[in-house]
Parts: sequence; C-alpha cells; structure tokens
Amino acid sequence: MDQLAALGPFFALDTHHRDEPARPPWQELRTLVEDPAVLRERVDGVRGHLAAAGGQDVADVELRVAASVAQLGLTARLVSPTLGVAVLSGRWPRPALDLARWQPVPGGAFPLSFAAAAFEPGTPDDLLAGPVRELVLATAGLSVSPKVLWGNVASAVNGAATVLAGARPELAAEARAAAALLLAHPLLRGTVATVPPGTGRFRRRSCCLIYRAAPGGAGALCGDCVLSR
Repeated sequence: MDQLAALGPFFALDTHHRDEPARPPWQELRTLVEDPAVLRERVDGVRGHLAAAGGQDVADVELRVAASVAQLGLTARLVSPTLGVAVLSGRWPRPALDLARWQPVPGGAFPLSFAAAAFEPGTPDDLLAGPVRELVLATAGLSVSPKVLWGNVASAVNGAATVLAGARPELAAEARAAAALLLAHPLLRGTVATVPPGTGRFRRRSCCLIYRAAPGGAGALCGDCVLSR
C-alpha cells in the first residue's frame, strides 16, 4: 500500500474486510452502477465544477460532456491502482465492484478501498469486463457514445502507465507492458491510433468532449485527443 501511495493519489488504496458493512463516509462502489441517482449525483458535481471553471451557468455545460468527464475520472481511479498492483507485484488483482468501496468526495482522486479478495490473482479481463464495463454501460445511459467512453478507458490506461513510469523510471518497461495488455483487450480494440502507451506518442481515436465545457465549446484539447494536431 505504501508503494502504491508513493506513485500518486490516483494509485493510493485503503483496505477493508469484505464482511464488514460499509460505514459512512464509505459507500459500496457498486452503487454507482446499480443506483442511477448515485452516478447522476457524481455527474452533476462534475458539471457544476466545469461550469464554475468556465464562469458559466450549469445549463451551459452539456450533460453528456459532464458524464464523459466523470466516467473518465472514475475509470482512472480504478485503473491506476489495479495497474500499479500488477506492476509492483507481478500479478493482476481482480477489483470487482462488490469488492470496492469509495468516498464520493469532490475531485478525481477520491478515497478508494479494496477488500482482501480483490488481491487474489486475476487478469486484465477482470478489470475491463468487470467494473470498467459496468461503468461504461451505466454512463452510456446519459447520452454518451460508447466509443467516447471506451476511448476514455484507453486514455486512463495510458495515463496510469505514464504516471507510474514517471514516478518509478526503473519500472517504465513493466508499466508499458501492463498497459499494452489492457489496450490489447477486445473491449479496447480500435480505441487507440498510436502506440506504445506511456511514451508520449499515445493518441486515441475519440474525444472525451471536455473541450466543449469551455464557453462557446472552444476549450483546449487534451494531448491524446483525436482532434488534436
């Protein structure tokens, strides 16, 4: 856990006993996909933040833009520690939604906790076909294209590998290899235009839409955006 936390706030993890009930401020992460109100509350929070950053009314920020940005942040928070465990320990964990808890505080690097069972040997499929896919399906219900959402997943994978390689240069090759395994998964096929990940040459085939949150929809593009030149 200390090694993960040293990689950055998106990698930090707490642990809990699976049989102990979640006590406030902790909540079961699965409520994000099982209770539409919980996800909508998260999206509305992001929408308010984006509006304030642009000096706009909340209504000026499209719901689908806020939903995409929220899903990207949630996914990055799940992907980062999972990839970090794989690189540091040499084996993939299996972070199922029913094994994870969170504190829905503002910001991307919210407190996250895994039950001990999440650290049993897993595969990249456990992450992508499990909690990540569930978040994609839930967020798609807020009028966001699945192509955009899966592109967000690819971006989160590359971002995690890049941050890990920057924090631990001696593990850069392992970080890129772990990211490559995730990006080769069938669910992420076709999401990336340029590889390898974590090298500064990564580009996705879609846009997270955050540029549209700026006044007039004229915000800056992310470095890995398909629209960027």
